[in-house]
Amino acid sequence: MKPEKESFHTIDEYISQFPMDIQEKLQQLRTVIKEEAPQAAEKISYQMPTLYLNGNLVHFAAFKNHIGFYPAPSGIAAFAEQLPRYKSAKGSVQFPLDEPLPLELVREIVRYRVQENLKQS
Repeated sequence: MKPEKESFHTIDEYISQFPMDIQEKLQQLRTVIKEEAPQAAEKISYQMPTLYLNGNLVHFAAFKNHIGFYPAPSGIAAFAEQLPRYKSAKGSVQFPLDEPLPLELVREIVRYRVQENLKQS
């Protein structure tokens, strides 16, 4: 599932390109991230929604069969024991579209990444 538009300037613009059920999941993810990182700025980076706080905090994106969540390699490593049921790589995890998002896990990962990025300042 690739949006029609290749270039986005805002997260709202990015999200609006998807069917309503995917928009809802992306908004849920965005809301949880913003609750845990209210001081983070929103931007588009690598053509993905990105939250920025002393550097990139997390990215997320929708694909044909999953929502990709990119909390950097440190965010994946710190929560590896909680992620085995999801396909993951060094800096990313895939949440299947046909399952509810693990919002509490996302919340914990974002909280971890906020603390990590704040230590860099």
